[in-house]
Amino acid sequence: QVQLVETGGGLVQAGGSLRLSCAASGRTFSNYPMGWFRQTPGKERDFVAFVTSNGRYTEYPDSVKGRFTISRDNAKNTVYLQMNSLRPEDTAVYSCAAASGRLGNPRISRQYDYWGQGTQVTVSS
Repeated sequence: QVQLVETGGGLVQAGGSLRLSCAASGRTFSNYPMGWFRQTPGKERDFVAFVTSNGRYTEYPDSVKGRFTISRDNAKNTVYLQMNSLRPEDTAVYSCAAASGRLGNPRISRQYDYWGQGTQVTVSS
């Protein structure tokens, strides 16, 4: 079992930055590929970022590429999402997720086994 807790959300003006953190319980955190997703009311979860268990490979959708950066510190059992140049359309609840097995496609939310409760990010124009 892995428990995930996100922090760092809040209200920011367009063009600003936020850093989200996702703290994981369990001693095997370093084995889990991790992802970030976001969701707005009435819509499906959207893929935001992915990092492999060793942190060497990352993946982003075009909508955030060049603005968001995912990273992880396995010694601290934490994955981060640095968000720069934020836009009003980035407003959503952001959740981190962990996969207990090998991922076929890290952009698909159902491939992940554990989820945090989410943290609200609101970007004002």
